[in-house]
Amino acid sequence: MKFTLSWLKRFLDTDATVTEIATTLTNIGLEIESVIDKRQELVDFTVAHIIDTMPHPAADKLRICTVQTTTENLQIVCGAPNARAGIKVVLAKVGVEIPNGKFKIKASEIRGIKSMGMLCSAAELLIGSDADGIIELPDSANIGEKFIKYYGLDD
Repeated sequence: MKFTLSWLKRFLDTDATVTEIATTLTNIGLEIESVIDKRQELVDFTVAHIIDTMPHPAADKLRICTVQTTTENLQIVCGAPNARAGIKVVLAKVGVEIPNGKFKIKASEIRGIKSMGMLCSAAELLIGSDADGIIELPDSANIGEKFIKYYGLDD
């Protein structure tokens, strides 16, 4: 079973660290297999907004997205079938490491079109199995907000 520290602390009145809690639970017979800190792995992912898309001129399944961040608009080539204008998404800017595959995003050209980041699926972030499309966030998500905070993974 997987659960967050904040969920566990709803049932425990403690200021103990996660390590102390795990040790205590193991000592009373509830084996803790691992503690995963998603904060470190996902800290650089942010909420962004796709403001425009157009078909890639050299690839039927790719779209060229104009993505709004807090400081700039980025051009990102995306192959997700649900990439469209008007949705809020999870953005990995250049330099961010993708958890699934452990590769860093680089500025690149995809079939002759410059791409300055990546729009992410749940499978790429290792938070779910859906790899068929990018994560769609509600309109209430704030552009520039840390994804871990919005998604409740910051504990």
